[in-house]
Amino acid sequence: MEKKVVLAGGTGFIGNYFKEKLRSLGYEVKIISRKPPHITWDNQPEIIKALENAEMLINLAGKSVNCRYNAENKKEILQSRTETTEILGNAIKECHNPLGLWINSSTATIYRHAEDRPMTEMDGEIGTGFSVDVAKEWERSFFNFNLLQTRQAALRIAIVLGDEGGVMTPYKNLVKFGLGGVQGSGDQKFSWIHIEDLFNIVLFLKDREELSGVFNCSAINPITNRELMEHLRNSLNRKIGLPSPAWMLELGAFFIRTETELILKSRWVIPERLEREGFTFKYGTIDKALQQIVT
Repeated sequence: MEKKVVLAGGTGFIGNYFKEKLRSLGYEVKIISRKPPHITWDNQPEIIKALENAEMLINLAGKSVNCRYNAENKKEILQSRTETTEILGNAIKECHNPLGLWINSSTATIYRHAEDRPMTEMDGEIGTGFSVDVAKEWERSFFNFNLLQTRQAALRIAIVLGDEGGVMTPYKNLVKFGLGGVQGSGDQKFSWIHIEDLFNIVLFLKDREELSGVFNCSAINPITNRELMEHLRNSLNRKIGLPSPAWMLELGAFFIRTETELILKSRWVIPERLEREGFTFKYGTIDKALQQIVT
């Protein structure tokens, strides 16, 4: 019988990558999404059927935070994470043969703005504000389920880098048009992870049946925004990059309908648990990651 994985929210940047990698490993991949031809979120019988006898569920669902935080978008950002998580948990409870592992996305944004020290799973300080509140509610809705036969792991994911979309597209465009200087002070930390390492973390957790709970998913060498932009300019052979002070970013964010938090918040996150358990990152430095992405 072909092995089966359920991928919820599996049509975005990360989901498409995971789908192809899982299929290359011989998995049948069932996708739950908002629109046909995939299983839709309002079709509970089909969700239960997909989960029955599955090896693993990976939930990536959630409206993009690359938008203005008005009341309507805030509501959708929260509900698209908590309600889908609750749908999945309730469906697992209805299964006769529940899956062994449920991996749910979370976010490294749950930690406070940090320029003084790194945040680990053990001693990281939870921040404040809308994005943090969403992250807390997301994890609460996930861990509220007490599933005796299903391990649960929440991935606090840093900024994901890859060559088929995500944040790299706008960053590369900035550099190409001469705007690849520091953003804000440039001192804010940029915690990141290569998409291949994120996928390998999923496989690592699948094989390590004693592991559950919260895991920081970020490369072992966070950098500052200043260092990020310098490495990007070097990788794209651009010597000059004009800086973008905070006031300019605020103005630009208004016009392109997004928020400056995505750039200006200092995310200094260390994958302490994964390192302690022996996970090895393929892309430990930004140079190595950019070499794969840009070339």
